[in-house]
Amino acid sequence: MMNIHESEHASGQRCIKSFPFSLFQRRRGGPCNKRSNCNQKAYILNSKDPVYSNLETNKVKETKRLVSELCRHVYTLGWVSGTGGSITIRVHDNATSRSSQLIVMSPSGVQKDKVDPDDMFVLSSDGCILCKPNTKVYPHKPPKCTDCAPIFLKAYEMRNAGAVIHSHGIEACLVTMIHPLSKEFRITHMEMIKGIEGHGYHDELVVPIIENTAYEGELTESFTKAIEAYPKTTAVLVRNHGVYIWGETWISAKTQAECYHYLFDASIKMHQLGLDRFSTGHDPYPSSGVCRCMKNGCAMRKKTIGFGCVTELVQRSILLDIEGTATSLPTKFLPSNTSKSMNPVLKSAFETSELVGVMSNEMPEILGRWHASGIKVYLYSSSSRGAQRLLFSNSRHGDLRKYICGYFDTTTGGKTEPKSYLEILQTVGIDKPEELLLVTSDMEAAMTARAVGLEVVIILRPGNAPLPGSHNFKTTESLLQI
Repeated sequence: MMNIHESEHASGQRCIKSFPFSLFQRRRGGPCNKRSNCNQKAYILNSKDPVYSNLETNKVKETKRLVSELCRHVYTLGWVSGTGGSITIRVHDNATSRSSQLIVMSPSGVQKDKVDPDDMFVLSSDGCILCKPNTKVYPHKPPKCTDCAPIFLKAYEMRNAGAVIHSHGIEACLVTMIHPLSKEFRITHMEMIKGIEGHGYHDELVVPIIENTAYEGELTESFTKAIEAYPKTTAVLVRNHGVYIWGETWISAKTQAECYHYLFDASIKMHQLGLDRFSTGHDPYPSSGVCRCMKNGCAMRKKTIGFGCVTELVQRSILLDIEGTATSLPTKFLPSNTSKSMNPVLKSAFETSELVGVMSNEMPEILGRWHASGIKVYLYSSSSRGAQRLLFSNSRHGDLRKYICGYFDTTTGGKTEPKSYLEILQTVGIDKPEELLLVTSDMEAAMTARAVGLEVVIILRPGNAPLPGSHNFKTTESLLQI
């Protein structure tokens, strides 16, 4: 392992005599000679500089050994075959703030089942390579830090991660291909969800999917946007490529990586078996059936919404716009997803039953009826998914989440944006828009959804805005009539 005077930034750009590392004493020199815009100053080190001794501490050596062992282990799982994938871990040191700790990263373009501790790179907290491996004899290539480094550094910076694993596991690749336009992976009611930080068995796990690029470093911008948009996620999928997973420690990252891969694999197998990963019971996808109107002996198929009788649903999936439909509230009832966290006082009030979710009295009956008929129900709201789950788990009718197959909020898009409904169709696996019925009280949302091809019913509730006389939409005064 060389302690180098000529260092490189993790982006691959060379920096002459540059050691921008806040932990150590700095000696100012000339400007950095990187090819990119850089305000770093150069730092000239000599044998007395503490950087040399700090790069060879037992903690650094132990971290190198750990990264080497993990690379060998995950190779046996198929996550880093063909020299792909990578692992990085912070060098834990109680005497150093987390944001200033050294970082160990695996090399690029090497067989991960053959890597040794001496093959590892050591970086400063801001991505400057402080130590790189010695060059090995032919046929080994000159050492190169992983191309994942810029993305790893973003996970460290934005999520205060202690370790990051980049996997090329086949299950992580295939799960992004089942619905090629979907921007999210979702699954619920699987035991292994409990292994993902901040999630329980009843929760819906949502992982953002970003599009692949020709070069790994080009993913950095979309990766950054994804973790900004999904503050709860500890993983980002890359379509046709793999997944990045991080945790507070290497143990957390490894545990979650194993759980994520299990859930990806389970989702693929459920899809092959025709089981619905979005539903609480993972029932088989319903085949097209004919429901019958049971009132007055009617056995006619009906494609319009009637009054005073139960109308057949040709659609087998319903998207329920909560505001003004499931609840009597015409506006968002809880903090929106633009808030980074839900009001803790409000959340506590729901969880301690000081507050209950107020919704129409027909909700338990109609949700139970739809569920028994094999109809999938999804919620769409201006409020966050967490807020929706809070409302439905603490309703005055009890916990109604067992009837809900999925939750959508404005991270998917606004209710008057066509792309929102296209995204929902892709996410729930519906190929024909007319097979999804939107029930809403919002005229503009109804017009947008119908333009995309969805079937639409507008519900007439007291307090909702009146409809224009020539609206030409199917309407109903009660969900029980659907």
